[in-house]
Amino acid sequence: MLKKIWLMAAAIVIMSLSAHAEDKINYRLKWLFNTSAVGDLYADSEGFFKRSGLDVSVKAGGPERDAIREIELGHADFGVASADQVIRAVSKGSPIIVIAQLFQINPLQWIYRAAKPPIKTLADLKGRVIGITYGGNDEIIMRTLLSKASLTERDVKFYSVRYDYTPFYQDKTELWPVYRNAQGPILEDKLGKEAFRYFNPADFGIRFAANSVITSARMLKEHPETVKKFANALLSGWQSAVDPVNTAKALKILEQSDRDTPSGIREKQLALTREIVKPEPASIVGKIDIPAWTQTEKIMLDQKQISKPVFIEKVLSDATIPNH
Repeated sequence: MLKKIWLMAAAIVIMSLSAHAEDKINYRLKWLFNTSAVGDLYADSEGFFKRSGLDVSVKAGGPERDAIREIELGHADFGVASADQVIRAVSKGSPIIVIAQLFQINPLQWIYRAAKPPIKTLADLKGRVIGITYGGNDEIIMRTLLSKASLTERDVKFYSVRYDYTPFYQDKTELWPVYRNAQGPILEDKLGKEAFRYFNPADFGIRFAANSVITSARMLKEHPETVKKFANALLSGWQSAVDPVNTAKALKILEQSDRDTPSGIREKQLALTREIVKPEPASIVGKIDIPAWTQTEKIMLDQKQISKPVFIEKVLSDATIPNH
């Protein structure tokens, strides 16, 4: 009898430990803690994960971090990646699944001084010095735009972009790629009284899917409830973070996580982030824009970024998200 009681107690302990292990989550972001991650930080800080029974460690990303690779290696359970990263990984056999799309509008645009000739048509790109990040999604998008205008690389001059904005301040390049909601306000502030404009690929029919939440196919298959709880908690956090009612609280959380950015710039960044996460009052936070993903795949195929179709819609699964 005593042995039976001991075995039952041991089984309960093992079950408890297993449940805890399942609910302990590592979440790797795409970039450093800044306004582009406000919903992630809000969900963590305001207890959305804890109330769902999850122990989530939100980890900053950066140039040396790759959420997809960490998920493949089992070092992360969830992560954030751009559509081009996801499509490229799927083309190589990566077993990842997209469970939510954080940015409904791609924030990638090019800033340029208003003193330069305006870009009203794609033909106006001819002869311009254009900053691109070689290997980045801005290179893919710009080459697609040039192709649409029947322009080649010989018709423009590409300028290799790094993390230092100095070449743009010194007017060595006319167009500089920025994430409108992140670097945009920073460069605007540096330009001071100089007038500026933005060149937006979306104005010319380019719908290139942006930051999305990913996990592994195995995680979704073996722990569907954990995936659902995580997605619901995360997206509820994003919903609250971009709600104007919670502006003060969201800015306070950002201040604690991103001390290097001046408060005035953070306010502009938050307002712009709100527009790309929930562009319309009826927009569902986290909803996957399948047409944008399929267009992104086609662009990458046309630009020979992938060798054959991956049928990306097969790895898009937003059935876990809440209906806000």
